Amino acid sequence: MLQLPRLYPILDPACFSDVAEMLAAAEELAGAGCTLLQYRNKSGNARRMLDEARELRARLGASVKLIMNDRADLCLAAGFDGLHVGQDDLSPEAARLIVGAARWLGVSTHNPEQLAEADKSSADYLAIGPIFATTSKANPDPVVGLAGVRRARELTRQPLVAIGGITRANARSVIEAGADSVAVISDLLRDPRKSAEEFLGVLG
Repeated sequence: MLQLPRLYPILDPACFSDVAEMLAAAEELAGAGCTLLQYRNKSGNARRMLDEARELRARLGASVKLIMNDRADLCLAAGFDGLHVGQDDLSPEAARLIVGAARWLGVSTHNPEQLAEADKSSADYLAIGPIFATTSKANPDPVVGLAGVRRARELTRQPLVAIGGITRANARSVIEAGADSVAVISDLLRDPRKSAEEFLGVLG
């Protein structure tokens, strides 16, 4: 069973003024001690996404595991370490056939039924959310709260990532509810290195 780091930053180009700012943030996060990053681009074309992903890989080297959101083909083409799929993307089994056994595979879930189903798959870790209200998705699923984390923990032994509205102020409560890791977008945008260091301090 894989060991997830406590902090799971997600980089979305839509949150930055340009790609240079996103790449700089990635380097700051790595400098703060982050060992896992997800690249999530919901609006870019495939060529631009591949260029950005390859640049991330080149800049961060082997010290950071890189996870591609949604796109199994780009995961392979960019030499990423894993793939994360949602409920509307490839099924976990179809994704596994493409990325192979060696790469990490994560699956997003939003309720106990989805989580129980994903738990039967070959996914290496499961995500549950949104835990709190979030501004990072256009049409978020209903908030599950800390009770949703506790319920998810009861339903799976797989590593569990909590996502959605997680900040330095509430991250500890999410871990205490049973999550192994917290995925964060918004609360890492301002001064990424300092923010990540503070997160890591809170998460212990």
